[in-house]
Formats: sequence, C-alpha cells, structure tokens
Amino acid sequence: MARHRVLHLSDTHVSRTGPDEDGVDGVTALRGLLHDLRLVPQLDLVVVSGDIADDGSEEGCIAVRDLVGEFAAERGIPHIYSTGNHDRRDGFTAALGCGHLGPDGLPIGRSAELDDVVAAVSEVKGLRVITLDSLVPGSAHGKLGREQLKWLTAELATPAPSGSIVVLHHPPVSLDAIAFMQSVVLQQPEELGDALARSDVHAVLCGHLHHQLTGRLGQTPVWVTPGVITRIDLTAPPALARGVLGAGASVVDLGGPSDPMFHVLHARARDAGTEVYAYDPLTGVHVPA
Repeated sequence: MARHRVLHLSDTHVSRTGPDEDGVDGVTALRGLLHDLRLVPQLDLVVVSGDIADDGSEEGCIAVRDLVGEFAAERGIPHIYSTGNHDRRDGFTAALGCGHLGPDGLPIGRSAELDDVVAAVSEVKGLRVITLDSLVPGSAHGKLGREQLKWLTAELATPAPSGSIVVLHHPPVSLDAIAFMQSVVLQQPEELGDALARSDVHAVLCGHLHHQLTGRLGQTPVWVTPGVITRIDLTAPPALARGVLGAGASVVDLGGPSDPMFHVLHARARDAGTEVYAYDPLTGVHVPA
C-alpha cells in the first residue's frame, strides 16, 4: 500500500475582521504556523477540519483558503476542508465549494449532493478523502444525519487503492475524563462507528477541542489535532477551561508499518502559553487573567 503524509490543521477561526471573539488574530496565527511548517517534507495533502471562519463569513473562509492554498500550491498538493460549528454553510460553500480543492485551487471533489449538508469525497494518489458535515447550527455539539451516514456507507462499500480517511469537526469519542468537553463532541458516535466497521478507513481526523488526543471508534483510530487559533490548557484547575496562545498542527503518516502515526507540531511563537481566557464551564463566568 502506498504511503501518504497528511498535514492536519483545524480551528483557524478567522473572521471578517481578522480577530476571533476572544480577540486573537487568526490570520497572524495561521500565517506564523504555516511559516514554521514550511520545511516539513513529503506532504501529500492538507486537511482543515472545521471552524474555518470564527464568524461563519465567506471573507473568513477566503482568507484561510488563500493562505493554506498558497502553502499547498507551493508543494503541488490538494487542500481539503470540512465545516465546523462556527462555520455557516453558505459562507463555506461560497468560498470553498464542497471543500475539496486541488493545488491550483480548482474543485477536485464530488459532492454528496445532500440537502443542507456539505459532504464530499475525492482521491489523492489512491487515498480516498471523505469530509463529513457535523454542523448543528447554533450548537457546540455535532450530529450526523441518517442520509449523510447512508451516503458514507455507500462510499465505503468499495475499497480505495490506498484506503480512506474521514475528516469531520466533532470528535466521535467519549470524554468522561474532561467533563466540560463531553457535551460538545459528536452525539451518537456509534452510528458513525457502524458505518466505518470493516471499512478501509485508516483514521478519523477531527478538531473542535483545541487539544490533541487520540482514541478509537470501534476499531478505527480517531485523532483530534490541536487548534491553530488557541489551545486548551489542561493544567488549569479542574473547574476551569483555560485557553492559551500557541498554534498547533499534526502530520499523519499513513500506509507504513505503524499506520496510522500522528505527530504534533507547534508553532515557534514567543507568546505561546499566554492565557487568552479562563472560565467556569458550569456557570460561564470568566475568571480575570
């Protein structure tokens, strides 16, 4: 089986004006991270697993598309996007179409053609890349509808030459150990697990939590990449959710003897670790920095 290297980004949170709702400039964070990633070798594609635009705007999506697209074009590789809870489907599709773009920025994906869902599939050097839409407008948690899961099952019925990856925003994992994250993950993940059972999927790639972790959905590995805009600092007191500066990304190696393998990459920023916010998830009350 051929080997592939995937650069996995998530949660860029660029808005129409640049800064996100916490005042962090997503364009600066993304540009700095991509600069630090410029020497990572042998990449075959870039995926961005949601929350492209903090305000859901077309302008925010275009800013991310242009920065990631320039990085991808320099390497001659596709760049592929999925929706997140901050995104709006109209802004996403106006800027990114179905989310699958070639090195030249032109569409390469085949849409699922489902009402109110932005899901699609493409193939990169024999690797099938499937993006799912777990967006529930106005909510932090994610959900996959019956028709989308039916489409996914049909796509996976025929194996791809080098297997598949599935990209969506909300992780299909249980997070009992991190209570404030438990309510915002994918709801009813077992339905996705049923669709993936006995398929050729190497891994499910997700974002949303601004914190790297790995788990399994049935026998399928699940990887959650750190966020670009901020990361969640789990050294905070247990009652608090604390976000700090420090853009991160992952490289996912597929097809080797240890397939899949996940590497975490951090931007070389002097302000990394600086607190952006801290709040009590039960009350929503913010604690002064």
